[in-house]
Amino acid sequence: MSFFTKLRERLTRSSSKIGQGLDEIVADNAPSDGEAAPAAPEPAATPAVVSAPSAAGGLVGRLFGRGPEAVDEPRRALDDDMLEELEDMLVQADLGVETALRVTANIAEGRMGRRVGSTELKQLLATEIARIMAPVARPLPLYAKVPQVVLVVGVNGSGKTTTIGKLASQFKAAGKKVVIAAGDTFRAAAVEQLQVWGDRAGVPVMVAAQGSDPASLAFDAMTRAEAEGADLLLIDTAGRLQNRTDLMEELAKIVRVIRKKDPSAPHNTLLVLDATTGQNALSQVETFRKLADVSGLVMTKLDGTARGGVLVALADRFGLPIHAIGVGEQIDDLDAFDAEEFARALVGL
Repeated sequence: MSFFTKLRERLTRSSSKIGQGLDEIVADNAPSDGEAAPAAPEPAATPAVVSAPSAAGGLVGRLFGRGPEAVDEPRRALDDDMLEELEDMLVQADLGVETALRVTANIAEGRMGRRVGSTELKQLLATEIARIMAPVARPLPLYAKVPQVVLVVGVNGSGKTTTIGKLASQFKAAGKKVVIAAGDTFRAAAVEQLQVWGDRAGVPVMVAAQGSDPASLAFDAMTRAEAEGADLLLIDTAGRLQNRTDLMEELAKIVRVIRKKDPSAPHNTLLVLDATTGQNALSQVETFRKLADVSGLVMTKLDGTARGGVLVALADRFGLPIHAIGVGEQIDDLDAFDAEEFARALVGL
């Protein structure tokens, strides 16, 4: 089973919420069974997320509004009232007000007064979401510089430790020499969890005494990674609440100490975000960017929330690369972000 097949299956709360919302919007004020609907004008050409085959009867054809099921769908005139309902629904799905307004305006352009069905509306929405997401869908870059230092940050419970373990395992499988530094020196459970992942992947995990200075551990880990010729050093950090000044200052200290060893480090700073936090993810990005110069995002727990739309808002507002998304706890439940597949899964296609 491919990763995005699992995403479609597991993104049930988000996709059903948005998909059902679109169905209801179209059904509202659509002609009743006994009422003849005006003939729909020939649709204007719009960019497709995925090129559909010419045959009208196939599954993809039906998804793109070309099959008999789409013909029998209720259809509603695209007017101001419908657009307002669409905007409200997208805001509730955590796309944010500005993004929702922009998306609906693009959908409306050249289509006002035309009758649309829910399948077509889902496809139009998926196209607009994919257009926003495509520029930020970039895998974690690998540089000639070794060791490449990857600092992983985020708030408590965002999934940092699990993400590091999965990344280490995947990079090791790709032939890279990886070292992990268990920089969350305050939580024994986090260290143990990393050690389990390290054993599973055959990757060494550097640890320090509980409560010791995480900046010192990061420095020592860089020294070891350099001596061993490692390609990647993944540094875990303690979960930090963005309103705890002392913890955030400690993160800034880790960055300062790392740069004493290598002024160009960290070469990547990944902010791991929990999808279930919804719009709060926006404030987390704002705060962590100031202290740790965040270079990319990883979004976890998309399988357990109705708030997956926040990823669209993040892309639209910050334009930071989205390197990977997670939909579960297994090793293959973290994968590179694909804008078109995500957009289709999010709207329920």
